[in-house]
Amino acid sequence: MNEALLRSLTPSVLGILVRRGADFAAAEDAVQDALVEAVRVWPAEPPRDPKGWLVTVAWRRFLDATRVDTARRRREELVDEEPAPGPVPAADDTLQLYFLCAHPSLTPSSAVALTLRAVGGLTTRQIARAYLVPEATMAQRISRAKRTVSGVGVSPAGAKPTAWGRFDQPGDVATVLRVLYLVFNEGYSGDVDLAAEAIRLTRQLAAAIDHPEVSGLLALMLLHHARRATRTGPDGSLVPLAEQDRGRWDTASIAEGVAILQTALARDRLGQFQAEAAIAALHADARTAEETDWVQIVEWYDELVRLTDSPVVRLNRAVAVGEADGPRAGLAALAELDDSLPRHTAVAAYLHEREGDLATAARLYADAARAAPNLAERDYLMRQAARLNARLRG
Repeated sequence: MNEALLRSLTPSVLGILVRRGADFAAAEDAVQDALVEAVRVWPAEPPRDPKGWLVTVAWRRFLDATRVDTARRRREELVDEEPAPGPVPAADDTLQLYFLCAHPSLTPSSAVALTLRAVGGLTTRQIARAYLVPEATMAQRISRAKRTVSGVGVSPAGAKPTAWGRFDQPGDVATVLRVLYLVFNEGYSGDVDLAAEAIRLTRQLAAAIDHPEVSGLLALMLLHHARRATRTGPDGSLVPLAEQDRGRWDTASIAEGVAILQTALARDRLGQFQAEAAIAALHADARTAEETDWVQIVEWYDELVRLTDSPVVRLNRAVAVGEADGPRAGLAALAELDDSLPRHTAVAAYLHEREGDLATAARLYADAARAAPNLAERDYLMRQAARLNARLRG
């Protein structure tokens, strides 16, 4: 059984059912039933047209459910319009499903879960394991999300987006990209590699819509993912960028990410993800940490500040300024920001250490460790504090 084939066909089959008139929740249930049937039947009787087979079986399951559901008698006219088995239209409704899963009334966590289920083709159990929550909890989350988007429908096949990729339906490209980036940042847990899944889905989106920010996000993911193997030590400890073994970075992913980014930037429609990818590309291009072009990185952060005016971007910019113009300049940039920002204290510790104020740096590292969002970061910051305290003692 080719699981990859089933997962790749899932969104287009689901989109066809929704376009034919099935509400999202019922269509998704019918598609899942068809996938189960495919797993049972295909090994012995592989179909000539897998997509057509899935559409036919899923549509029949939907009609069967409609017939026995008295609350949906208004759909009975669909029973008399059952399409004959055979080839299905070549139109791909995957893009429409991305927008549907980015419905503005969904919470980010629900949008991510629904995207993984409807577009990614993952099972509820797989998604629950990835997020380390009980399967029943994830099932409720997905069920609520499906009810929210049921009845919204999708645009007709072949509908054209406007300049920013909007269709005549909820959601837009920016929302879809935020959802995909949330998936990517979950990384790896359980038996599902969400970072790899996010890259796969973003490739799919890039093939369906021509927009430089989609390319920018794909480039950013590839460039970050290229460093994945070096981000932690054998014991799971955090390895900062400057200390990573660059010889182990995935050069093929870097080359692909840079090529995609260059094509997107050439269109002169700069967006947040393109700017972030440009910064990642400059890090990837440096053979050693010392060769990093920090001056150009600061320039890209200036673009990001213009695009987003994000405090987190300004915090990262302060680090880059400290590298490009010296720790005092970095501390001056940091002083303009709210000290309650996440990781503000850790950045201050690093810049004070660079300036030579080891006592202040050690104290700030310890303070930052107590506020660290995860165990790996806390342990790293505590080791930094211990290292400096050892130097101060002598």
